[in-house]
Amino acid sequence: MLSNQPRRRALQFQSLAIPSVCRHRFSSRQEDQMAKAKILLIEDNRAEARVTRERLEGFGYDVLLATGGTEGIRLIKAEKVDLVLLDVVLPDISGHEVCRWLKLNEDTRAIPVIMLTVKTAVSDRVDGLHAGADDYLPKPYDDIELNARIYAALRTKSLMDELRRKNQELSQMLERVEIMAITDSLTELFNRRRLMSIVEKEFSRMRRYRSPLSCMMVDIDFFKGINDRFGHAAGDQVLRQVARVIRDSVREVDTVARWGGEEFVVLLPETTREQAHLPARRILERVRSCAIDAIGGEKVTVSIGVADCSEAVVDCGDKLVAASDIALYEAKRKGRNRIEPE
Repeated sequence: MLSNQPRRRALQFQSLAIPSVCRHRFSSRQEDQMAKAKILLIEDNRAEARVTRERLEGFGYDVLLATGGTEGIRLIKAEKVDLVLLDVVLPDISGHEVCRWLKLNEDTRAIPVIMLTVKTAVSDRVDGLHAGADDYLPKPYDDIELNARIYAALRTKSLMDELRRKNQELSQMLERVEIMAITDSLTELFNRRRLMSIVEKEFSRMRRYRSPLSCMMVDIDFFKGINDRFGHAAGDQVLRQVARVIRDSVREVDTVARWGGEEFVVLLPETTREQAHLPARRILERVRSCAIDAIGGEKVTVSIGVADCSEAVVDCGDKLVAASDIALYEAKRKGRNRIEPE
């Protein structure tokens, strides 16, 4: 009967080989960066420093040398260092303190640190790891082990750098998506959904502090005729230009949104209906004095309805907007190019 021992050993070997097969595959650019990494060696023993430097340069690394912690920190600030080999015992400040400084500084905390020491006590290694060291290598160290630990630290750094880059890209993408979700793509104003969330917040604040709150609905007069005569592309240009005029005619604290089609809404906190007539009049006059190139230099007019929360029927944000819409209807019924109530 044949023994199963050789088969067991083969299976054990295969299981050990799996990580090397499944490991992250670096791009040639990343491999080149790791192979040409800039390493800072902080070592107070000049003879040991010279030998270690020669070893590292033999591996292909670019090596900077410091004989004390203060000099090492200065070089870290001045140079783009990829990894630090740090002796624990230094003439000015301890390697643990240098490591702690590195890991507390936002600009340098991602730099891997390998502590070097002749001390073999567990407490010394623990102190270094508590200070933020990524690895610990007791002296004297073997060339192959030194290079393997450096490569492992650089590999981890490269993975973390890639992860940070991906996270930053994801964060920027999410930010763009969030902006798109609340913005009207044509006019770059807030969209209707975003407006209503602001309306409800401002309405709650108005009730809490008993402060005035007004709303105006602005509609471009005879807009369908513009589209019919000049085309939808020209109509889009009219919408953009009117949107800019409205936005430039109100305060920073006011909210301007595209309600839909050719209608816009302006929410004015801390403003009564009477006070809202001033920006409404400004919008009315600026729009009708503006020649629009997309429609051959012709001018357009707007009708504006204004409402505030002083009316008894306005008991929620939706009804405030609805009240301004009713006022707008009245302005259009009375001939357009006007503000209602007067």
